[in-house]
Amino acid sequence: MKKDKLYLFTFLSLLVVVYICGYFSMNYLVSLSAEQFLKIQIESSKREAKEMANLISYQAQQNPDRKVIINNVQSSIEKTDTQTGFICMFDQTGKEVCHPDPARIGAMTLPNESYISKTHNEVNPEDFYNYIKNKTEGGGIRRFSNPDHGTEIIYLYPVKNTDWIIASHANIKSINDQVQNLKFYFILVYISTGALIVLLSFFMIRLFGSRYERKLEEKNENLVNEVLSLSKLNYDLTNYKSKLELNEQIKTPETSVLPSNKKRILTHLKNEIVTLEIDQIAYIYMENTITYVKDVNGKVSTSNSSLDEIYSDLDNTIFFRANRQFILAIKSIDKILKYGNNQLKIEVVPKSAIDVIISKNKAAEFKAWLNK
Repeated sequence: MKKDKLYLFTFLSLLVVVYICGYFSMNYLVSLSAEQFLKIQIESSKREAKEMANLISYQAQQNPDRKVIINNVQSSIEKTDTQTGFICMFDQTGKEVCHPDPARIGAMTLPNESYISKTHNEVNPEDFYNYIKNKTEGGGIRRFSNPDHGTEIIYLYPVKNTDWIIASHANIKSINDQVQNLKFYFILVYISTGALIVLLSFFMIRLFGSRYERKLEEKNENLVNEVLSLSKLNYDLTNYKSKLELNEQIKTPETSVLPSNKKRILTHLKNEIVTLEIDQIAYIYMENTITYVKDVNGKVSTSNSSLDEIYSDLDNTIFFRANRQFILAIKSIDKILKYGNNQLKIEVVPKSAIDVIISKNKAAEFKAWLNK
């Protein structure tokens, strides 16, 4: 149950993070795409206006009949105002000469009807009428005084050798519809990819989480086995100590002789030479090149012999060479603990200031010694 809750919270967290980040990134991408779309539309409008103006200028040179030219232009642009961009033509008075909507032909552009806001600049007080009247090339966003009339992107280009001027328009409604469609597809794609990313991430977390859990379970099983092994060692140690105590209680003078080559060793306590019975030794250790002997009562004396020399005279069934620094008697072992990488740590009585560590290479030998 806890794992299911953890995975659920992980899934929800991924979902929230992905979609929060996606919300801001998507809005940025939509605005960036819309800006690029408008730039392309403006450049396209400029190019279309110039090309149409040059074409009309060439026709005016070849054919002086203005009605024929106007009819040709009108027939080529009629009903194109539903596209993102379209062309119309004014004369110098501001009257519509050609327009995709025939109903607009003949309509006048009055000075108070609209004004021009240049793209990426502040509002320019120069109105649309003055642009036409002065036959000035330029572009921007045409803003109408009537709030019900939408704004449109335009570019004006005068026709040489005539009083006409070409206006290239961008259909704001059509552009807005395309931007909204673009935004819709962005949202659709992002929801799909976001969901796919979240699901794949979730399944990858489940996969790696399951593998990690299996490894932890295997490690826990190994730890349990090691704990059981140490428990058995401690149990065997307790039994062995009980047997030793029982043997000491029932031993006779004939059987009291230790199998060791020596019954006692000579040690030094300050300026005094002390003989110490072998069965009274708890452990022997070396520190700063000095050999110390501690008896079962905690009294510490020193010896002039090395650990190797002392160990060679001891009974190997009772004493064990734990490491280069320590020889311990089985009666001094209090607890056996797992330590580090397959090492063992021995707690002794009386307590030792030096940790008694048995390396992993010697751990098997120690276990075999306990089982003798």
